[in-house]
Amino acid sequence: MARDSRLATRDFTVTLLSSEPVYRGRIISLDLDTVRFPDGSTGVLEVVRHPGAAAVLPFLDAPSDADPRVILIRQYRWAAEGELWEVPAGRLDPGEAPEACAARELAEETGWRAERIIPLAPLWTTPGFTDEKIHLFAATGLMPGEHRREADEFLEVHELRWSRVMEMAAAGEIRDAKTLATLFLVERTLR
Repeated sequence: MARDSRLATRDFTVTLLSSEPVYRGRIISLDLDTVRFPDGSTGVLEVVRHPGAAAVLPFLDAPSDADPRVILIRQYRWAAEGELWEVPAGRLDPGEAPEACAARELAEETGWRAERIIPLAPLWTTPGFTDEKIHLFAATGLMPGEHRREADEFLEVHELRWSRVMEMAAAGEIRDAKTLATLFLVERTLR
């Protein structure tokens, strides 16, 4: 197998030379960034800018229980051309802490409030073209309330057993990346 000589150096520093705004929208922006690569060459990268987000897996029972109940939502996603099983999630408001965003999105989308928001990990959603970072959480000590969904949110709230959720993930019924990552982290850290 041939070795790529561009990877021979451990210095992967890329330097921004200029940035040209192309589009500014309600949720995302698009910039054309001219950069200098580690080998001295330059290039133009398309970068989708996003304010970040938080996602949360709500537990109705203790995560350590044998087969706890969790809340997932089923939501139509235009870009995915269909319905997806997901954990409640949404974008950060300006200056909002990720934990606060997770609690707010949980209440807005499901009506449930949590006594405790447990950090799992942040992740880059698609670092090849966007700077979006999503912070993953679990929630416990749920208390019922009223949802306050946004006008464009059409979803159903489902109570499911952990064993069923794991079957759904293994069978490919759950295809949303943030949800799969959250399930994995919960299984490895809280179960």
